[in-house]
Amino acid sequence: MASANKIAVLAALVLLLQASSCAVARRPAGYGDGGIPAVMTVNGFQKGEEGGPSECDGNYHSDKLPLAALSTGWYAKGARCFKKIRITSVQTGRSVEAIVVDECDSRHGCKDNIVDTSKVIWEELGLDTNIGEVPVTWSDA
Repeated sequence: MASANKIAVLAALVLLLQASSCAVARRPAGYGDGGIPAVMTVNGFQKGEEGGPSECDGNYHSDKLPLAALSTGWYAKGARCFKKIRITSVQTGRSVEAIVVDECDSRHGCKDNIVDTSKVIWEELGLDTNIGEVPVTWSDA
């Protein structure tokens, strides 16, 4: 009877280890080693600019705030709403924290690798908004 319990415990441990290694395998590329590679674009979060109200709260927000919208998968059905992310410019090496307030909807034209940010993020990273798209990495802050 004791050996049957030991086998059951060992089997449960093996299943747990397999499940945890599957979860690690599903993390986005770059996770945990300096950030997830992405393309940063510039967005306006104020009323009258290109987007509508924020998905997180249905409001518009000032472009003077460090804000971001993430592609649908990274937005995670709102799980990152009002959470901080760290964005690092591949070009300048500078990093800045931004608050996620919106989704860049990958089902309606947004690519799967976009971090859409307010102009103040570009300024803090030492980048020109006229470029339009730049390589960055990002991670949860």
